Amino acid sequence: MGVITKVRQSTAAPVEGLPVDRILMDDCIAAMRALPAASVDMIFADPPYNLQLGGDLYRPEGGRVDAVDNDWDKFDTFAAYDRFTRAWLAEARRVLKPDGSLWVIGSYHNIFRVGTALQDGGFWILNDIVWRKANPMPNFKGTRFTNAHETLIWAANGENARYTFNYRAMKTLNDELQMRSDWVLPICGGQERLKRGGTKAHPTQKPEALLYRILLACTKPGDIVLDPFFGTGTTGAVARRLGRHFIGIEREPAYVEVAEQRIADALPLDESALATMQAPRAAPRVPFGTLVETGMITPGTVLTDIKRRWRATVRADGSLLSGDATGSIHKVGAVVQGAPSCNGWTFWHHEQDGTLKPVDSLRQTYLLATQP
Repeated sequence: MGVITKVRQSTAAPVEGLPVDRILMDDCIAAMRALPAASVDMIFADPPYNLQLGGDLYRPEGGRVDAVDNDWDKFDTFAAYDRFTRAWLAEARRVLKPDGSLWVIGSYHNIFRVGTALQDGGFWILNDIVWRKANPMPNFKGTRFTNAHETLIWAANGENARYTFNYRAMKTLNDELQMRSDWVLPICGGQERLKRGGTKAHPTQKPEALLYRILLACTKPGDIVLDPFFGTGTTGAVARRLGRHFIGIEREPAYVEVAEQRIADALPLDESALATMQAPRAAPRVPFGTLVETGMITPGTVLTDIKRRWRATVRADGSLLSGDATGSIHKVGAVVQGAPSCNGWTFWHHEQDGTLKPVDSLRQTYLLATQP
């Protein structure tokens, strides 16, 4: 059982009979077994963390913490969790194309067990990524360090397998610095946090900025991304924005309902905004690409200088396009002026409430919002 969401035309035809752009309401292992072998380009998996929470957790003032206590996160033993992990990873490897890659995210509760199962199953680890949360939840009991990160494993289908890595787009997104394996991004909150009846629709909803970076790094327009633990549809919403196809698998009807609406509301980027840099580019403290992937500035936005002499369009990887000039906010600012260099943060402006403001104002807003 699933629902089809309308997605704009892709640049590549999906496998005939493959349930693309659908949410399959089913057990993840059973649903993957029904998919053809070597049929998806990338898998993003956010499996149960098996948190083993022993009772309720309370804040110092007495308020109860809204922690993960759902049945889907509970396993009787570590052995049971390991069997589940090996089963879904085996199906994941079967449906992944030879040149595809797998991303899996977890906490200290499960990521080491998942990593072992992943290597034992034939995957080849390319990187582990530390997602450092800019605004983590504190340790309320004061008995441990604040748990301020989660770990992602990025793996290829085998030791000698080819895989997609859009290196230059990642460097562009990071304002001409090579993208590192420690990513500082805020946790999901504010308007992005989906709610039902005033409470969180899902306890571990991931920020769209995280999926934006992953899909931009490891897929191409028209690629098929499988998410076997779809939840409220972050992967599907970002895939639609970036012109990728998705297949979501989710067994909880309440999550499926939320995901359907979320994906239907996601607006795809147009073709010019989807284009990404194919050549390298210099870096302030907060990369301009961070503002793009966190939604503070939308691909397709037109920037101008303060006197409106020059215009440039923001693209999906944080690069700008102005006439024939493409590159970072600094490079394009220099090119249009015929200058040897340019501080793009102060040169380029965006319109807000009828007033031109430097894009640096957005950077300052981001810094204020993400301070711990």
